[in-house]
Amino acid sequence: MTKIIFTFFIVLLLVIGKAQSRIDMMETKKPYTILVLMNATPQWLSLTRNQRSQFFEKQVMPIFQKVGQAVEVKLFDSEYFHAKVSDFMIISTENLNQYKLLIELLRDSKIYGVPYFEIVDIIVGQENLFADFNEVLRKEKND
Repeated sequence: MTKIIFTFFIVLLLVIGKAQSRIDMMETKKPYTILVLMNATPQWLSLTRNQRSQFFEKQVMPIFQKVGQAVEVKLFDSEYFHAKVSDFMIISTENLNQYKLLIELLRDSKIYGVPYFEIVDIIVGQENLFADFNEVLRKEKND
């Protein structure tokens, strides 16, 4: 009976180890790309261009700088091409905690608070992640 239990635990450890190695192979250091789709509100549009520039410089840039070591933020205008999304951010990071800090700091600002922008959607992805998964499957097949 002791041999059976011992053998069972050895097999269990091998199975767990193989499953963990599959998980480890999927956890690559690919950056996350995050699209934050926004729509400017009348409160934002009613500010003068100078007021908007001042707000951005004094309130938003310090937030971007605070997370700037780990999070890259690019801003885009789309009001000319889309009826429901006037602006969007493309954020790139390997550190989701710093991304979450960015969003929390924006939530504490007038961006969310007044609000100056409505968040239409947030889309998170990783480039060509299917290729990593295919590689895991190929290696499993060869084992």
